[in-house]
Amino acid sequence: MNAEPAKAEPLDVNTVKALVAEATAAPSLHNAQPWAFRFLRDTDVLRLYADLERALPHTDPENRGLHMGCGAALLNLRVAAAAGGWAPDVRMLPDPADAGLLAEVRLSGTGPPDGTLARLAPSIQRRHSSRFPFRDEDIPVATRERLSEAALLEGAELFFPDPWHVRSILELVQDAEATEALAPAVHEETLRWTRPEPSAAAGTADGIPGGAFGPLQRGTSVPVRDFALGRPVPGRGWAVFEKNPNIALLGTAGDRPRDWLCAGQALERVLLQATADGLVASLTSQPTEWPDIRWAVRDPVSAMANVQMVIRLGYGPQGVASPRRPVTDVLDVR
Repeated sequence: MNAEPAKAEPLDVNTVKALVAEATAAPSLHNAQPWAFRFLRDTDVLRLYADLERALPHTDPENRGLHMGCGAALLNLRVAAAAGGWAPDVRMLPDPADAGLLAEVRLSGTGPPDGTLARLAPSIQRRHSSRFPFRDEDIPVATRERLSEAALLEGAELFFPDPWHVRSILELVQDAEATEALAPAVHEETLRWTRPEPSAAAGTADGIPGGAFGPLQRGTSVPVRDFALGRPVPGRGWAVFEKNPNIALLGTAGDRPRDWLCAGQALERVLLQATADGLVASLTSQPTEWPDIRWAVRDPVSAMANVQMVIRLGYGPQGVASPRRPVTDVLDVR
């Protein structure tokens, strides 16, 4: 029997801090964590803003990835709120005059909490990108259906392409890597946000530490971005990865900021459901970062119009946690 969501606690600043801590466990491009929150005490409204100082103008010139990362944080906030007994009222892009205000969440919304979301709460802190080898093992149909339903509930589509298209996607990832290698500004941006040292040694609260890079691939080519970029990484070795990776495409009908926010929420809901189902995952946006490659990623037999993320799923070791900024750095209380 599934446990009922907890009864909502009084909405004080410490409660809001706890909710924001769960929100900021979300994934983001290069772990830049491009979000900021503002809590308005008088109205019980928590606002989510884009932190444009953490944008990646060369890798993500349209801020599509930024919106997806913030959308993932918004989903975590909704999950944590539901687990706390709230039924938050969410308005995306509430002010056309303020493009940086991505969402308003009225935490004292009426109605029962979403029990389906609440059950995903234990997965928030367990979910980490795993750039390690997975077992060559198919994902059961029932599990795939649950993941697809998770995306659908957030207004997106999760599609599992046939093996022939998976091979095409792997080739497109290689094409994107080659294109990136010829773009010095993108290369420098990646260097800025990735560090060969372990997280503790680097002493930073953002970016991707060397311990989360995973091993170098030997004889295979799964879609795992190599963040080392030729730099030596202490203790990093080689490994044989799966020959037939399980790949899923996450996409939306539209391709505007609201769609990107929906895609981010769908992505995180899929990842939390995958974690609950015993799966691990890694993400790559490389083939979606180049317009001349992105159009070819979508599967011609799918109705998906705009691919937003390529997801590798499977059974294997859990990923290494990447650092997170303190809540005090991302939350403003007024």
